[in-house]
Amino acid sequence: MASHSDTLVVFFGATAGENGGKLGSDEREIILLVWQIVDLHEKKVGKLHKCFVKPDTLELTDQCKEETGLTVDDIVKAEPLDKVLQQFQQSVSSEVKCLGRTTYTLCVDSPLVIRQALHPEASKKNLVLPECFFSFVDVRKEFHKCCPNAGPAQKLTLTSMLECILYHKFSCVETVNYKFDSGTCSKTEPVDSETVIRARGLPWQSSDQDIARFFKGLNIAKGGVALCLNAQGRRNGEALVRFINSEHRDLALERHKHHMGSRYIEVYKATGEEFLKIAGGTSNEVAQFLSKENQVIIRMRGLPFTATPQEVLAFLGPESPVTDGTEGLLFVKYPDGRPTGDAFVLFSCEEYAQNALKKHKQILGKRYIELFRSTAAEVQQVLNRYMSTPLISTLPPSPIVSTRDCVRLRGLPYTAGIEDILEFMGEHTVDIKPHGVHMVLNQQGRPSGDAFIQMKSPDKAFMVAQKCHKKTMKDRYVEVFQCSTEEMSIVLMGGTLNRSGLSPPTAYAAFPTPPAILSEAALYQPPLLAAPRPPQTTTHSPAHTLAYYPPQPHLYMNMNMNYTAYYPSPPVSPSTVGYFAAPPAPGALVRMQGLPYNTGVKDILSFFQGYQYAPDEYSVVQMSEQARSLIQPKEWLCL
Repeated sequence: MASHSDTLVVFFGATAGENGGKLGSDEREIILLVWQIVDLHEKKVGKLHKCFVKPDTLELTDQCKEETGLTVDDIVKAEPLDKVLQQFQQSVSSEVKCLGRTTYTLCVDSPLVIRQALHPEASKKNLVLPECFFSFVDVRKEFHKCCPNAGPAQKLTLTSMLECILYHKFSCVETVNYKFDSGTCSKTEPVDSETVIRARGLPWQSSDQDIARFFKGLNIAKGGVALCLNAQGRRNGEALVRFINSEHRDLALERHKHHMGSRYIEVYKATGEEFLKIAGGTSNEVAQFLSKENQVIIRMRGLPFTATPQEVLAFLGPESPVTDGTEGLLFVKYPDGRPTGDAFVLFSCEEYAQNALKKHKQILGKRYIELFRSTAAEVQQVLNRYMSTPLISTLPPSPIVSTRDCVRLRGLPYTAGIEDILEFMGEHTVDIKPHGVHMVLNQQGRPSGDAFIQMKSPDKAFMVAQKCHKKTMKDRYVEVFQCSTEEMSIVLMGGTLNRSGLSPPTAYAAFPTPPAILSEAALYQPPLLAAPRPPQTTTHSPAHTLAYYPPQPHLYMNMNMNYTAYYPSPPVSPSTVGYFAAPPAPGALVRMQGLPYNTGVKDILSFFQGYQYAPDEYSVVQMSEQARSLIQPKEWLCL
């Protein structure tokens, strides 16, 4: 038999933009569908059907007009895509029935019309495609297999290729997955780097199903979507996606800067090693938790440390029953068994998950709980991170023990200012060092709820931590911890400090020479928006400089470094700009905020008339607000 069916439906389409080998790459809508039935048993060809499709945007590119011969007038009165697809289904069903057949095989001269045009557009418009568009034969691919010596298929017509392969059995019918199958991935599983991409710029609410929908028409491997998290366990707007083969991966790369809602998504190549680092797991507990098929996963964050499974089930309520009760809950813990405040929950259907998401930011105990969609890869990633060795072990060795003369304030109201902190600290305010208040903001310039205070001695820092811990500020209790100068300086340079330990800036690993400890004067300097410079050989003593960040009076930017500052809840989609210190000479910089947009250098110099400054060391930059000086309220420090 020539094929899986005696009846073929030859299908063709065109878009309002790129066609041919780039069809679908510019995200333009379909404007033309053509089909014709071929009866292999009777060796007859049916009527050629040609239907115009009215797109939402009535605009054709010059290339489209040249290749298709169509104009806007041809499509302005046409039916929309859903109506034309109904015509297609009715027409084909009627003709096939007249031939006395019940099945047919869809044939195309390129998979692009199905994978890159029809499925993505139908997905965006929430259209249900006929079942025939989930299974088809690529005539050009079959031609190459049947007639390898016949020359390039590009020079042959669809009719001539069909004539060559009519009496050859089709070797493979291509399929389009109906839905994405979630699953687990072991760190020992081999992953071909030619099948993996990195998607960047995703909305923070995106689930693995949303990402699969963005790549609709292409087949993603089971469990092949891994959402990336930042150092605080929040999504960073990126995901690694693994496809079933390199052909689908290459088609995915053609969707670079296609849109998910109003956001455009960047798509780049990635490696199998990167995918395994994010999605791979080793925990038997996680594997057992995720062994239930077709479950919707919800992540809960901010749970009270004393919360029990029964309390969580009661919080979710009877309208969102958890799969297998307490067996469908997975509490995330530190290696010593302490709870982290995170948990993952399984639901058997989308309806139950939607009901659970309605509890977002409702109160359990005395804390509001965040709920959002999650994935199997995120479960693996979070568990791997918390169960790993504390990050403090990654810090380079230090020859000096840093003084614990600082305190960290955590859980500040987002509206809190310097005056609120001074009032909060009360009588201990007199023990704060000059310029010693540092408020940590996120990349969007909003308060993160954290601040560092430099005290005059470790004893003073200890007293503040004892007296002010869990004291109330604007109806919120604030946690106060004693910490070291080094811990504070690492955070101010882009590192993180949390219950898992101290994590240095990403750039630490790039420099094999152990850094010198920050001098006290360097702590007061506002770091610049800068990229690290490689260590330079010098004849001077290194004791007065930072070995990994030589002082430079200029600004640099590195767009490839990870930003590790705190983010507010719920998570956001940050960029990858890195903020790291390149300290100048002590006392060299101040920052001005609220300048008129037309301000020039002369205006700034006139404003500072009477003060001394280095003429070649001033810059006009836009940076996030950080901490106000205690002594000079109009002088701002940049972290």
